[in-house]
Amino acid sequence: MSEQRIEVLALMGPTATGKTDCAVELVRRWPLEIISVDSAMVYRGMDIGSAKPNPEVLAIAPHRMIDILDPSEEFSAYEYARQAHRHIEEIHAAGRIPLLVGGARLYFLALMQGLSHIPDTDTEVRQRLRRELEAQGAPALHERLSRCDPAMSRRLKPGDSQRIVRALEVFESSGRPMSAWIAEPPPAPGNIAYHRLALWPKDRAYLQKRIGERFDRMLEEGLVEEVRHLHARKDLSLNCPAMRCVGYRQVWRHLDGACTRGQMREQAVAATRQLAKRQLSWLRHAPDVIHCATDCLRPDNVVAAVARWRFSET
Repeated sequence: MSEQRIEVLALMGPTATGKTDCAVELVRRWPLEIISVDSAMVYRGMDIGSAKPNPEVLAIAPHRMIDILDPSEEFSAYEYARQAHRHIEEIHAAGRIPLLVGGARLYFLALMQGLSHIPDTDTEVRQRLRRELEAQGAPALHERLSRCDPAMSRRLKPGDSQRIVRALEVFESSGRPMSAWIAEPPPAPGNIAYHRLALWPKDRAYLQKRIGERFDRMLEEGLVEEVRHLHARKDLSLNCPAMRCVGYRQVWRHLDGACTRGQMREQAVAATRQLAKRQLSWLRHAPDVIHCATDCLRPDNVVAAVARWRFSET
């Protein structure tokens, strides 16, 4: 990494607060280049449910770290940070300012604080464990984890199928418990100064209303058909991390016949509101974050906050 200190602006915030609109406005005004920090936008073919910017927006404000994976592929926060750091350096070397935009807490933590390296796992092991998960259920695999990695099993609930399978993958592929890998100190984040700006809704009730309206627009734009194409693939299931993203998980269950369209809509909106609540809680306690009140529609306050940062430095 270059010796010169790299200045990075991080535009954070809960889902549906208008981060993309604000980011585009910032790109219009300053030499900023966007790096997406979103755990659903990394996947190709998951456009509507992830609120991925449309081609017209991307023509004005290109986003790095979107459409880089097939939904069948695994992607860790550690790998996200590794790739995003490379983009940060490239943007800085070109004389521009990296602008991180998103709400993925673990991705931000991996970037700003570093995460312990978890080794890649064997594909055959992963596929076998997923078959065993479907046949035996998560509690049975949790019991197996308690024997090979007691520390990790205590941290996970018996129904947390995704993380249980991941921990077993790591143990069976590396021969070492995942808890041991996690205990190793993370690598230093590097010579980067992160300026954290979080969109903060003035009215929580308005944000909840906006979440419902946005999901209804997604349904009108064809979200069910988008998921139907994914559902038809033989290599995808609800055990895949991509299909567990909020919105996609509920539509998938609807296509499985587990709920009606109306129930799916209610469950997806409720899950999205819970996600926003968790994101707000995290940002409320995160260090060095400037909370910028916004009505989710006008980026004026964000532009003003960035202007103060840009022009107050000597």
